[in-house]
Amino acid sequence: MNQTKLSAWLKAIIIGMVLAVLAVYGFVVPEFASFLAGLRAHENPAFCNIWIAVISVTGLPILAALFFAWKIAKNIGEDKSFSRDNARALKIIFYLALGDAAYFFLANLVLFFCDLSHPGIFIISMLAVFVAAAVAVAMAALSHLVEKAAVLQDENDLTI
Repeated sequence: MNQTKLSAWLKAIIIGMVLAVLAVYGFVVPEFASFLAGLRAHENPAFCNIWIAVISVTGLPILAALFFAWKIAKNIGEDKSFSRDNARALKIIFYLALGDAAYFFLANLVLFFCDLSHPGIFIISMLAVFVAAAVAVAMAALSHLVEKAAVLQDENDLTI
């Protein structure tokens, strides 16, 4: 598979992921919040709105990360796979994923201690925090490797 085809495939996957994120945050999150509100509606009527707000904020870093993934796919199509630009984009995705994981963890902790979350929901949501942290670590490793490869490529380009 050449780089142009790889870039096209990556862009198609990114478009699919954007559509999936919009579907999850547009339909699944409100339904999930309604379900949670049904569990606790007798105690706090604002419960549903609080959860929708907390979870909706987590979608913004995901969409931003997909924007940077698009830039990486574009660079791959232009035969700039191992570039400092891609290393920077991967590092930004690392910070976005790490920030998203930290935000959701802290928000979930606050909601749990304010009695606005169920222990089971808290434990299950830690899976989402773990996945975000794993993505962050993977992006940090990729950023480091792409940066090293970019340095080697620059040295190689200067060699006669």
